Amino acid sequence: MKVREVMTSNPICCVPGDTAQHVAKLMCEQNVGALPVVADQQSRTLTGMITDRDLCCSVIAQGLDPKSTTIQRYMRQNPVACRDGENLEHCEDAMQKHQIRRVPVVDGEGRCIGIVAQADLALKDKSERVSKTVAEISRSRSVAA
Repeated sequence: MKVREVMTSNPICCVPGDTAQHVAKLMCEQNVGALPVVADQQSRTLTGMITDRDLCCSVIAQGLDPKSTTIQRYMRQNPVACRDGENLEHCEDAMQKHQIRRVPVVDGEGRCIGIVAQADLALKDKSERVSKTVAEISRSRSVAA
């Protein structure tokens, strides 16, 4: 199975200059927990990812004003991404290795054209593969002494 068969195409994206409040509203409206961050809405060049957890553990936990705080400092830069023509196993391996629940999909120029979420796998992939991916994503990270 190819990534394109599972991904959500043309996801809503945000830009680094968007406020935390605006991004949180987009997440609520789209019923998602993460958004790709693109350089601008025209090029859609992927530059990062922002999650609801990033907003909660940075902006909210630090007592910052979500109406004026932009996401630029809090987004994950250089996110793990995949291509739509790749085998889905490659995407799942990346999710497992990096313990991430969502992987943006880019084209040959680095433009965000889709996203694969753990939920997409649950709906469309083999249950054994999904089980392994969920287990790997969820395992505790070892802490170096």
